[in-house]
This record gives sequence, structure tokens and C-alpha cells, in this order.
Amino acid sequence: MFRVSTNMFNDDMQYRLRRKEEELSSIQAKIANQSRIRELRDDPLAASHAVRYDSFITRLERFEKNTLDAREHYEFVNGYMRQANDIMQRVRELAVQGANGIYTQEDTAKMGVEVNELLKELASIANASGVDGKYLFAGDKAFTMPFRISEGTVDGLGREAPVRVEYRGAGAERRLEISDRTYSSLDIGGGEAFWAEKMIVASSTDASGYAVPAETSIYIDGVEIPVNMGDNVRTVAAKINDSAAPVKAYIDPETRGIVVEGTEPHLIRMEDAAGEGEVSVLQDLGLIRGNSEQGAPNWAAGARVSGGSLFDVVISLRDAMLNGDQQFIGGQGLGGVDQAMDNLQTRIADLGSRAERVEAVWGRINMEIPNVTESLSREAGLDLASASVEFNMLDMAHKAALQTAARIIPSTLLDFLR
Repeated sequence: MFRVSTNMFNDDMQYRLRRKEEELSSIQAKIANQSRIRELRDDPLAASHAVRYDSFITRLERFEKNTLDAREHYEFVNGYMRQANDIMQRVRELAVQGANGIYTQEDTAKMGVEVNELLKELASIANASGVDGKYLFAGDKAFTMPFRISEGTVDGLGREAPVRVEYRGAGAERRLEISDRTYSSLDIGGGEAFWAEKMIVASSTDASGYAVPAETSIYIDGVEIPVNMGDNVRTVAAKINDSAAPVKAYIDPETRGIVVEGTEPHLIRMEDAAGEGEVSVLQDLGLIRGNSEQGAPNWAAGARVSGGSLFDVVISLRDAMLNGDQQFIGGQGLGGVDQAMDNLQTRIADLGSRAERVEAVWGRINMEIPNVTESLSREAGLDLASASVEFNMLDMAHKAALQTAARIIPSTLLDFLR
């Protein structure tokens, strides 16, 4: 049994007023957030859908940024590669001109001077960096200058000039996720873009009696190739051929050593599995002398290596022009330039294909974002017109309740003491 007193009216009125104030605060918060779901209990099913839609939109926005970054990077790299192609086109014109028998050695020497300057510009392009300070053609070693230029005295030139250009970068392994579990390769390494001939690395070590002493892995162009204990050299060659590495392997019938040949012009990179106690298969087979931490060629002393870079071709052509060797200019020199240009143009086309793919993905993402946003709005969005009407009704009811309470709550002793 409750005792009837003046406090009963006051407590009941305050309770009702607090309920209305809570409703008013809730609708204000929904209007401010433009969402009809303030707490999970408002609509549990719609809230779960809204969380998934919101998460998906966040991922789409991340993918959109990645595609824009990739597209900008491709455009930047493509510009430098096209400049290199234009320079090689000029080198080819000079090679064709120099191969003509009407020119004297003095004339071809003048052409060689121009080729030397073009060589320097090619090296500058190959060592170009982007707006973020990362080298464009260094692969995933983006802060390592990709090409090291060695200068020396060149006969017929009379001054210091590039005599050797070595690639010190790594493979093109940087990737960007452009959609769920879908990646696009970001880089073209200098060992791919600025190469001319298919490389061949032939071991002089007789491996006819070799057997892998323990289970391990070898790496060719960044591709891991597992080998098992007891595998002989022919099994190792077969596993290399079955891998995704752009090379083929076979056994030299004369030396009985293994030979690794590129299936496309590029610098072949080979390493054994690093780590204490690991077996050095490639070293045992006489292909490399050890793993290289600086990206420089690490061929074994007895290995025979052929297949040079674009710079090797241009250096040889320049020297032939300075010496007036027209037979070399029109033969190996011009042929090497054509090979280098073919590879460069292939890489430019590959880069263009990546850019087109990224452009298509960017377009698809920009269609998906509005659709998912519409679904999110349907699940959790707030009808502002209805919310405004409800807010005004609650506000009017709250004010009316306050006025009514002021009239019906009886006066207290304090009112008489004023």
C-alpha cells in the first residue's frame, strides 16, 4: 500500500517528464548523426547490415585511393620509358647512318660522341626518382640507386666516360591491392626494362653426381622453388622449368653443368635460401658465389654469363663508332639496339596494360560506392522530414507538460515564504 501525499504527484510528473526528455534527446541525436539507428536495440537486423555496408564502403574507398596512386605511378614511369625509347630511336638512326660505308672514321667518331651523350641521358632516366623520392626502376629496393655507373678513359674520346653500368636494384615485387585479394604489380625493375638480350648463365661445374643434401629452397627472379633431399641436377632443372620464373634450365652435354637461360630479356637473379644451416644448392652447382645483399650480380667465378643490358649495347656501339668499326656497327651493334628497343617497347606495352586494368577497376569501384552507400542509407538512413515532424511534436508535448505541471503541482511552504 502506497501513502498518498503531495510528493506522489511531483515524482510521477518528474518521471513522465524525464521520459519525454529522453525521447527528445534521442531524436536530436538521430538528426545530428543522420541515422535512425542510435543503439543496436533500435533495429538489430538493420544495424548488422549497416555495419557490413559501412565496412565495405571503407574498403572500396581504400581501393579507390590505391588505384589512383597506381595510375599516377604508371603515368610517371611510362613518361620516362617513352623518353628512353625516343633516345634509343636516335641511337638506332646513328647506327644505321654509321653503318653506311661512305663515312670516314672521323665521321663515325663524331657520331660516337653523340651516342656517348645519349648514353648519359639513358643512365639519368634509369636512375630517375618519383615525387616521393623513391627510385622508379629499383624494384622493391626503392631507396637504392638502381644503376651504378663506372667511368673510365675511352679510346678516341679523350675524356672520362661511362664504361660499365651495373644494376644494383631488385625485382619488381611491390604490389597494390586494387580490389579484394586482387593485386597489381606497381614497378618495372631496371633489370627488366633496360635489358637487351636473353641472359644465359652456364655453370662449369660437373654436377653429374650431385644430390641435394637436405630439403631447402632456391629463388630465381624472386620465385621460390622447393627442392628435396636426394634431388639430382636433372630434377632441379625440371623443377626450375615447372616454376613461374621466366627462365628455362638444361644440362650442358659437354661440361655436365646446369645452364639457366632467360625466356625473355631480363637480368636473372638467383639466390639460395638464406639462414643458418641452409643448403646452398645454387652455389654447389656453380651458378652463384653467394647471396647478394646489394642486388649486384653474384655469379660464380667459373660461370659463363652472356646477355647484356641496354647500356652494354650502347657502350659497345659507341666504342665501335669511335674506332670506325663499321662492320660491328651494322651487325652486332644495330642488332643489339633493335633487341633493346623491342624489349623496351614490350615493357611499355605491359605497363600500358596494367594502367588500363587499373583504370577499369577504378571505374567499377566508382560505380559500386554509390550503390553500397544507397544500401547503407536504406538500412540506417534517417528520413529528415519525418524526424523533424516527430521532433517538433515531442518538443511541443514537452513544453505543454511543463506548463501543466507548473499549474497542478500544489504549492509548498517555500512558496508562501517568498
